[in-house]
Amino acid sequence: MALEIKQSLRLSQQLVMTPQLQQAIKLLQLNRMELAEVVNQEMMENPVLEELSETPEGENATPAEADSAQADPESEQLRDEESFIKPQAQEEQLVAGKDDFNWESYVEEFNSSSSSAPSMREINEELPSFENVLTKTTTLEDHLTWQLSMANLTDAERKLGNLIIGNLSDDGYLNANLDDLAREASMELEDAEEVLKIVQNFDPLGVASRNLQECLAIQARFMNPRQPLVETIIEKHLGELERKNYPAIAKALGIPVEKVIDATRLILEFEPKPGRSFHTSDTQYITPDIYVYKVADEFMIVLNEDGMPKLRISPYYKNILAAAQGGTSGGDKDKNKLTKEYVQEKLRSAVWLIRSIHNRQKTIYKVTDAIVKRQRDFFEKGVQQLKPMILKDVANDIGMHESTISRVTTNKFVHTPVGIFELKYFFNSSINAADGGDSLASEAVKEKIRQMIQKEDVKNPLSDQKIVELLRSENIEIARRTVAKYRDMLGILSSGKRRKVI
Repeated sequence: MALEIKQSLRLSQQLVMTPQLQQAIKLLQLNRMELAEVVNQEMMENPVLEELSETPEGENATPAEADSAQADPESEQLRDEESFIKPQAQEEQLVAGKDDFNWESYVEEFNSSSSSAPSMREINEELPSFENVLTKTTTLEDHLTWQLSMANLTDAERKLGNLIIGNLSDDGYLNANLDDLAREASMELEDAEEVLKIVQNFDPLGVASRNLQECLAIQARFMNPRQPLVETIIEKHLGELERKNYPAIAKALGIPVEKVIDATRLILEFEPKPGRSFHTSDTQYITPDIYVYKVADEFMIVLNEDGMPKLRISPYYKNILAAAQGGTSGGDKDKNKLTKEYVQEKLRSAVWLIRSIHNRQKTIYKVTDAIVKRQRDFFEKGVQQLKPMILKDVANDIGMHESTISRVTTNKFVHTPVGIFELKYFFNSSINAADGGDSLASEAVKEKIRQMIQKEDVKNPLSDQKIVELLRSENIEIARRTVAKYRDMLGILSSGKRRKVI
């Protein structure tokens, strides 16, 4: 069979991820603080961009600007959208690279549209005091290292002690194998055990323990007077103690249950995590990206633009562009051509950034508005009124793809009359009603379970099956394994471990 080479045409469609589209997608999933960092970085790299300075009220304001400041908010928003359409249409000519494009008119239009945009800044955040920002606390490692330096040890023992301290978890437990540490310090295992005991006797007691039993036993040995029953329970019956099976411990030791309970009271005063008092995590302050206020019977959505630079095209580069277009002869013509190309490139990048930010804000507003309309009962009454909702519901409401809704709701928080929530919080699965009526959101069911356990009798806590029966009496059909899963997600122990005899 002979082979031949021939040419053929074929039409096909494929999605091309342009740099501008990639930038728009990236901006969608950034929160307010991350977006501010990106904008500031772009302003440093692009000289065409500059921050619009806000003129104080009543100072150097023209009559037209004064009238605009007192205009109706709805008309301002409409005018802002209309003023954005015109630069957007002109941008198509910009991308086409037409030489007869009126740059002076374009820059004037874009600056006027940017400066007339309504400000929606809200200052509703409480920042920590300056003193709290600058304070430095002593770490567990620093505290133990200081005590190690005061101990009378050889160089090898001190090296092993530093290795032990350097391998402690935040809770104060030893995370490494003592054999490996001993080999690294060139010591015998028996000698390493002695050094470990020295470190374990440091403050806080029980630090560098290898397990909970060793931690509690060390603290029990330092009781004054010593309590042999406490030490025996920790050494031989810690499992029964965890299950609160006091009768079994009393039977095994041949003593009354009352003595076991008295010993348990002492054990409960021990510290199971010695390093906890030294573990200070930095407080993460959440700054909402959106505020939802209730005014009369309606909810008002306000985007938080506090700290966000208001961008515009620099008038200085408008003059440079005009001068570049004016050059006609010789070397000036080549120089002006390079200048024009440079300014056009930076101007195109600036326009895309401003346009992407504008579209991002509009999309966030639309998504939040759709959520508020679907979850009105939640915003009025709280978590138990949360309705089932998926990304597709909001996507259909505003005519966008589900992936766009997912990006918009990622890592963004909304301040509501009932608290601060991540936008992702409102999307959850449904739990069917027992009578076939309206289903409930899984988060609402979790809240019901949490409240039931909060109100239970601590001496006779609710089992998972009992919670299923109580929910069924409230017309909620749910399986026992689902209750157990939700309980674990809420960080709640099983009924046996929640029981309090003491």
